[in-house]
This record gives sequence, C-alpha cells and structure tokens, in this order.
Amino acid sequence: MSKTAVLAYSGGLDTTCAIAWLKEDYGFAEVVAVLVDVGQEFDLDESIARGRAAGADDVILLDRKESFAGEQVAKALKANALYEGKYPLVSALSRPVIAEAVASLAVELGAEAVVHGCTGKGNDQLRFELAFKANYPGVRVIAPLRDRVWTRDEEIDYALARRIPVTAKRSTPYSIDENLFGRSIEAGVLEDPWTAPPEDAFLLTRDPDEAPEPIEVVVGFEGGLPVSLDGDEFPLADLVSALNGQAGAYGIGRIDMVENRAVGIKSRELYEAPAAIVLIAAHRALEDLVLTKAELQFKRIVEERWTQVVYDGLWFSPLREALDAFVDKTQDLVSGEVRIELRAAAAIVNGRRSENALYAETLASYATGETFPHEAAEGLIKLASLETELAAARARRVKV
Repeated sequence: MSKTAVLAYSGGLDTTCAIAWLKEDYGFAEVVAVLVDVGQEFDLDESIARGRAAGADDVILLDRKESFAGEQVAKALKANALYEGKYPLVSALSRPVIAEAVASLAVELGAEAVVHGCTGKGNDQLRFELAFKANYPGVRVIAPLRDRVWTRDEEIDYALARRIPVTAKRSTPYSIDENLFGRSIEAGVLEDPWTAPPEDAFLLTRDPDEAPEPIEVVVGFEGGLPVSLDGDEFPLADLVSALNGQAGAYGIGRIDMVENRAVGIKSRELYEAPAAIVLIAAHRALEDLVLTKAELQFKRIVEERWTQVVYDGLWFSPLREALDAFVDKTQDLVSGEVRIELRAAAAIVNGRRSENALYAETLASYATGETFPHEAAEGLIKLASLETELAAARARRVKV
C-alpha cells in the first residue's frame, strides 16, 4: 500500500491547509486532492493553483452533478425529505457522492488513507466516514481538524506563512457549503439564535420585501420526479437550477432553524433551498391526489425514517435501500401536473391534475348529480361507534 493520502478537497481554507498538514504532520509522501463537482460555485483554476501551492501532488476534478441529481436529489424528492420538518438535506445528500468518488479513487491508487476537512463537532464527519468505510472497507480515515482544533485566524496565518494563496479573510463571518440543491450557512453572528440573519448571509434568495409580482408556474411529474417546468422538459439538475432562480427571487426557501445534530448538540443553521421547497410542496400535492389513504399514511412514516437515516450518514445502508424500494413502488402512478403560485416568501399550490387521480368530483361534490351513497354512511357510523359505546358504558360502570 502506497504512502498516499486522498483528500476530499473543496478548494477552501480548511482542506487547502489539510494538504500541507498531511505532508508536514502526518508524513505522507503523496497527497492527491479530489475536487468533486456537485453543482457548487468554484473557480477551478484558482482551486488547482491553491492546492498545488499547498503541496498537492495532483488535483483532480470529478464531475458528479448529473449523478448527484439523478440519485440523491431524485430519491430525496420522492421521499419528501425534510429533516425535522424543515431542512431538505442539502449538505447531507452531497456527502455520500463526494465520499464515494474519493474512496473509489483511493482504491484505484492503492492509497493508505482518505481524508476529510470536517471538525469533531459537526454531522459531516459521520457522513464522510461511514461512506468511506462503505466504499473502501478498512481504510485509514484522517480528520486533521478533529485531531487538532484550529481557529480560522490560525489557519490563515499558517497558509500565508507558507505562501499559499487563500481567499478567506479574518472578517469573513460565515461557514458556507453549497451544491446544486441549495446552500447551508452557519457560524459568526448566526451562532446566537436570538440574532436575526443578516441579509448578506443569503445568495440564492432575495429579500421577500423586494419580491416581484406573484406568478404561477406549472411543474410536470412522471413517476414521482419533476420533468418539466411550464411545459418545457429539463433534466433534473437543470430544472432545479431554473426553479432556484425563479423561486429564489421571491425569498422562497429561506430556512432558519435550531437543528438537533447527530453528535448530540443543537446548532443554529440557515439554509437556502428554493427549488427543494417548491418541488416537495408540489410533489406532496400530487401524491395527495393519486395515492390511496393507506399509502399516504404509511409513506409519511417512511419519509421521516428515510430522512433520519440519510441525515445520520447511512446512505450506504441496507435500510436506506429497503426504504427506497417502498418509496419507489408508491411513485409508479405519481404523474401529472401541479400549479404553484410564487409570491413573497411562499410557494402556494393552487392546482393539481393527473390521469391517475383517485379524486372523483361526482363523489365529492354537493351539487346536483352527485353520486355519493349517503344511505351507506349510517351503517358505517353504527360499526365505527360500537367500541366507543362499549367504552363509555364501561366508564360509567367502573370508576377509576
């Protein structure tokens, strides 16, 4: 096995410093930095130059945007994944993609170790390491920022002392992660849960007070997945990008929450996920029209469990695969269109239609010509009330 370390590289301050640490403090002869593209904004030339300056023997770009959209994002949309009812798993979804790409290259190179830039306080260390182990069993995993806690200022000083070009500034207030599905923002003034988020924390969404006039958009679904926007068909990654722009202009998708992390602490988090919030609302509305009552009730239970499993880093697990098998079966007939009004800070479903709808207007209507069997209701109520009457009689008989 070679004295090689393969690093999940973002081009940012932490993982840039990690390249130098791996050589200076951990004694690796070769460090390969892997930049995995999941739709985040970055300057490739600058990232490569920065990695080389820090001592990387190679900086490799792996494009995983389409596979991320077609696998993780698609499954999350089918599952209506919202952690604690709010967070659409933006970062949690990208970690298994990045980790699998890094681990696969490490296997190919016969590397001794894989490396990530997470601290010991966050969820991502769990997500990366479980994914590393699933794709490269027995590999050594190194987490330099868990082995030693560095402040931001210390990292900047370290990089500058070694003439590593970094864009991070001491005054930069936030820690940010992004991909094609959205952004997460934390740290700085946001660590006080009483402090309102400053407007400069947001990038994908505009101030709702400056929103344009409301508009309506129509999202088309096939087999539970969005495939068109206002009649135009798009690959999922492109549809998400287009809807991020449209909904973000109205301030839709801003999430400010105190989140229960997997490591046992609460954390104040900001997220921006305009497309995710719109698409999940639309998808749920279509499911309400198409799925049976029993399917809907049980799927809501499965959705919560699926979301927790993925949040906790168990993407590569038999349980997640089994839950997906159920979810996928429920989506066979979830095809149709949903109309959503976009207005300041809100996406409001105001229409849905499907050839597979279980809604029957003649049964639901109160107008002339309705066909509901009213006479059957009396028998249903008699049967449903049997236990209620027995329990009431017992209560009068037995005083507790």
